[in-house]
Amino acid sequence: MYKVIYDEFYDMKDKTKHVYQKGDIFPFDNRKIPQKRIEELSTENNKIGVPLIEKIKE
Repeated sequence: MYKVIYDEFYDMKDKTKHVYQKGDIFPFDNRKIPQKRIEELSTENNKIGVPLIEKIKE
C-alpha cells in the first residue's frame, strides 16, 4: 500500500483520471498497479520530476 506525498496529481496512465491529494492512499481502489509504474511514481522518474507516492511502512 502507498501514500500520496505530493500536494495533488492524477495518474496519467489511469483512465479514471482520479485526483489524488496529499495523504490519500494509492491506488484509491486497491487495483493492481504494475511495479514499473510504482517505481515511476515513487521516484523522480515521472513527468512532475519528484516522488509522488511512498510505501506505507507497516
